[in-house]
Amino acid sequence: MEAVTAPEVAPGSTLKVKEASPADADLPQASPQRGAGSPTPQLLPPIEEHPKIWLPRALRQTYIRKAGDTVNLLIPFQGKPKPRAIWTHDGCALDTSRVSVRNGDHDSILFIREAQRADSGRYQLSVQLGRLEATATIDILVIERPGPPQSIKLVDFWGSSAALEWTPPQDTGNAALLGYTVQKADTKSGLWFTVQERCHRTSCTVSNLIVGNSYAFRVFAENQCGLSETAPITADLAHIQKAVIGYDTQLFCCVRASPKPKIIWLKNKMDIQGNPKYRALTHLGICSLEIRKPGPFDGGIYTCKAVNPLGEASVDCRVDVKVYDNSIQYQVLKAMLKMTCSLLLCAFQYKL
Repeated sequence: MEAVTAPEVAPGSTLKVKEASPADADLPQASPQRGAGSPTPQLLPPIEEHPKIWLPRALRQTYIRKAGDTVNLLIPFQGKPKPRAIWTHDGCALDTSRVSVRNGDHDSILFIREAQRADSGRYQLSVQLGRLEATATIDILVIERPGPPQSIKLVDFWGSSAALEWTPPQDTGNAALLGYTVQKADTKSGLWFTVQERCHRTSCTVSNLIVGNSYAFRVFAENQCGLSETAPITADLAHIQKAVIGYDTQLFCCVRASPKPKIIWLKNKMDIQGNPKYRALTHLGICSLEIRKPGPFDGGIYTCKAVNPLGEASVDCRVDVKVYDNSIQYQVLKAMLKMTCSLLLCAFQYKL
């Protein structure tokens, strides 16, 4: 009597033995005796080779295609006699109006002429031979270009720079965004030029704008398929005027906190750390921001933010810059500065 060995499972596939079903009872069984005139029973052929699926290595991770591309997957299998091959999509039967299958003696082909995002999902191939069944799963992801960012806003402009903010697109194209591409165009030429690529934030500062020009800006979203087909454009223009240079000025505030906080300066909610126009210092709890040779575009709301592991607090100060006879006069709202500085101190005394 021959020993029964466990069947081998091919990489990427699963072999299981199906439980007997009521339908199995209807299968013809061999009878040791049969009388004259009895019909000859049909015996099931013996299984000479267990079913196996040889899933290609490239399909053992998510299979990504662009919308409109062809999907043509050839999956080899084995089994003798010839097994039955069945495909499903997310646990349901295939939509034969979009997906076609050709089963051969040793392989099965899944074909989609022009893939759409609705074709994404989990496809399972089942190879059945009697009560033995081998299965393999393939995850397909169909992607396309993202939609455009929903809006873009010119937050501020000063000197030869402009600050922009935008909102992410509603549709990412069924794929992760790689970033944003920002472009500028001056009103004289109307030509668009890229100033930043693969920007990962939803804000940026554009520098080196030419004095005397007015600029519009637009932003594209980008994923693995490329840039969005359209891009929103700023409603306002950045008019780059010749700066009137004045004297350096400084802003001060007091901070008390433990542990020692990190000090961050912002202008109109935009981080200005690292900008050579400003110099920030902190000594014995006194924070100062020096504005070097400011011009009219240096006016705005300046914020000093202190952050430590226990929390954060901030103080705002408005700076107005006015020009009188080619000279600069600074009008700092000292009452507001004094009041908010005391609030910052109290916040750190009681919050941290």
